[in-house]
Amino acid sequence: DGERVTFDFDSEVPIYLQVAEEIQDAILCGAFPEDTQVPSTTEISVTYKINPATVLKGMTLLTEEGVLYKKRGVGMFVSPGAAGQIRQKRRRQFYETYIVKLINEAEKLDISQEEILQMIRSGRKDGIEP
Repeated sequence: DGERVTFDFDSEVPIYLQVAEEIQDAILCGAFPEDTQVPSTTEISVTYKINPATVLKGMTLLTEEGVLYKKRGVGMFVSPGAAGQIRQKRRRQFYETYIVKLINEAEKLDISQEEILQMIRSGRKDGIEP
């Protein structure tokens, strides 16, 4: 989609996790299809001026999660089913991060499920019908 990769060095999120997330984003958008090679630790390190050990830590995390696999002497590749696995994990995180909080707050405010759906459908920032 032409989006430029940027790392936030001032973020509380460690850089190696940002590296892992960027690779996952690229897998989700189809930039790295299953069984294709991802850029090497050195390529990422040089391109984005990040310590190679930091990049390796992010890639190792993805390997441990089964998103990437290593071909000895060749490099790192996207595992079969990686996009589905990432999507499932992020859907779970989305539910836990946003939906649970939304439901809890709606209960406090006595907002029904129908009203929540109407707010979402309308896309209004204030959520109040005129």
